Formats: sequence, C-alpha cells, structure tokens
Amino acid sequence: VQLVESGGGLVQTGGSLRLSCAASGFTFDDYAIGWFRQAPGKEEERISCFSNSDRSTTYADSVKGRFTMSGDNAKKTFYLQMNSLKPEDTAIYYCAFNWGTGCPYGMDYRGKGSLVTVSS
Repeated sequence: VQLVESGGGLVQTGGSLRLSCAASGFTFDDYAIGWFRQAPGKEEERISCFSNSDRSTTYADSVKGRFTMSGDNAKKTFYLQMNSLKPEDTAIYYCAFNWGTGCPYGMDYRGKGSLVTVSS
C-alpha cells in the first residue's frame, strides 16, 4: 500500500486548504483511512478517520465543524477539507491506512506527510 499526500502550504488564519491522499496497492473493501498531524514539540494527533466497512467518519474535537474528510473510493483518493484554519493547526499532516475498522495510532501504512502552515 502506498499513500501520497498533497495540497499543503501556507495560508492565513481563517483560510482554507484541501489535502489529498492518493492511495494505491490494495483492492479489499475492509479498510480505514485516517488523517493525523504532528506539530513541532507536540504529540501526534489523530484528527479524522474513515472506515469503509460501515462508511463512518469521525473527527477529533479540535477540528470538528471545521475539517471534513471525503473520498472517491473508486479512485482511492481521499481528501481533508480544512476551513477556518488557525495558527494551532500548523503541523505536518499524514494520511494513514489500516486493514479493518478504525484508525489506531501506528497504522500499518503512512504517507510522507504534507506541511500546513497557518500564519497569524
């Protein structure tokens, strides 16, 4: 399984960005895709998770109402729409893949990440 993120960059407070995660190398339907982020000096944070088995999506409280995860299952491309960005959203964002349901820390596969910087 390979994951490639894109779409990061520099944005002002209140702005928006959309991250993409292009996945390849799997054909089964029972999988989960998660978005994580790591800010300098902070622990990794799981911010959203999509489980294909039940089509459920969950969000961390820190991004709920501002971030939306979506995807094109046929293209195996997943998106994270980030609105109302704040300086504290500055981090490297990763997408990750797991067989089964749910997005635990330390998922089986992870992309190299995409840097998002929110200026104040």
